[in-house]
Amino acid sequence: MNILKIPDDGTLIRLPDAQFRYFKHFFSALEAQQLYTQLEEQTQWQQDPITVFGKTYSQPRLTALYAHTTTPYRYSGITMHPQSITPLLLTIQKKINTVIPEPFTTVLLNLYRDGNDSNGWHADNEKELGENPQIASVSFGAERYFHCKHRTLKDMRFKLLLHSGSLLLMEGKMQHHWLHQLPKTSRTITPRINLTFRKLT
Repeated sequence: MNILKIPDDGTLIRLPDAQFRYFKHFFSALEAQQLYTQLEEQTQWQQDPITVFGKTYSQPRLTALYAHTTTPYRYSGITMHPQSITPLLLTIQKKINTVIPEPFTTVLLNLYRDGNDSNGWHADNEKELGENPQIASVSFGAERYFHCKHRTLKDMRFKLLLHSGSLLLMEGKMQHHWLHQLPKTSRTITPRINLTFRKLT
């Protein structure tokens, strides 16, 4: 899979059936380190069971859901009930809203403890996310490769290294035509926290 080399200053990138923007240094190195520590300590992490092809196992990562509302979020057979949004998460959201004025209602957090933790191929295309969901993804901690592939155009696939303190905005029809994943890695790495802000309708 090719490594996608793109501008890291938020320039709009257009691909077939997708558009996205990447801000490599959205948070400074010091901010990213401080936010990672605060998020790791303050978040009410959980590990939900997930059923795939009739087999149930624990998700290979820790998760948490926070929101401005009490609306649950359902994906892959899991129903998550949100905790109330915290001042820390609100601060992060307000900074994101300086570049994308989307009224996000909900944030899903993932803690990848080491290289064995992962997130398989999927799209954030649940009905309650609306017609063309805008997803704002923020990363803190270890760098990990983010893989993307088009559902039907088999030669359209790439991976992008997500840096600590970075912001990735996925826009347009991307969630309908593309899948993404965070695969396992054999490298010895430190933990990573990822936040994906989205709007539930």
